[in-house]
Amino acid sequence: MRRRLVAVLPAVAAVAGLVFGVPAVTGNASQAAAAACSAPNWVAGQWYDVGAIVRYTNGGYYRAKNANPGYDPVISTWYWEPYGCGGGTDPGNPGAFVVSEAQFNQIFPGRNPFYTYSGLTAALSAYPGFANTGSDTVKKQEAAAFLANVNHETGGLVHIVEQNTANYPHYCDWSRPYGCPAGQSAYYGRGPIQLSWNFNYKAAGDALGIDLLGNPWQVELNSAVAWKTGLWYWNTQSGPGTTTPHNAMVNGRGFGETIRSINGSIECNGGNPAQVESRVSKYRQITSILGVDPGANLYC
Repeated sequence: MRRRLVAVLPAVAAVAGLVFGVPAVTGNASQAAAAACSAPNWVAGQWYDVGAIVRYTNGGYYRAKNANPGYDPVISTWYWEPYGCGGGTDPGNPGAFVVSEAQFNQIFPGRNPFYTYSGLTAALSAYPGFANTGSDTVKKQEAAAFLANVNHETGGLVHIVEQNTANYPHYCDWSRPYGCPAGQSAYYGRGPIQLSWNFNYKAAGDALGIDLLGNPWQVELNSAVAWKTGLWYWNTQSGPGTTTPHNAMVNGRGFGETIRSINGSIECNGGNPAQVESRVSKYRQITSILGVDPGANLYC
């Protein structure tokens, strides 16, 4: 059953008196480095102009690419970019992805060649906090949770697009001011979490800096774009749940809460226990491959 994923991006509005600009930098390179490395701590809900540099809770530094009212620096590279202490950009403390290519191939032995490992790793830069927050155990658990859910959504990373074509004309909400410029039937499910509806394509595209409303076919033609839409949902949307899947894993609420954030009562609370068991079984398998305990609260 297709779910109606509702995404709302808050409007950006200036807040007078709550502005951090670029730290004053004068003199030689060492002074510039000191200025960057003494940037103020990021504060949620505080206005930041373009060029503002902040120190995030993970110890990394980030620079505002676009003005924003205190959005989380690790949520989207549209608003922030990792900033090397002393100038220039760096990967923002990502480290290597906790799932190797060999493990990825073991997890998805029958996957569609479209879903490449390189496409996934290329997409990681859009959400540097994904599988890179907390202890090594938490990082591996989050990666396993994401892969277990996308496995379920795509039949083992086999399906790129929604298989029930009869649903295609239903995913256009004409009440939105931007309508459906790509056509009534253009916003069907695509990618690892089967992005659907015109408003979700609009929201995901805005967050990623890609015109997905005008050209939704990018999600089925470009592996990195497809993976980015999956990571967009995972890191920013709570769906029918109460938290994002990312926050569910890094805050110890467990794999079961990620299922709730993806399909809610359609599966949880006895809605479809067989589907829940399928997700949990794959999650257990992946955590075993990664050599990590699956943790508690596996069911919803």
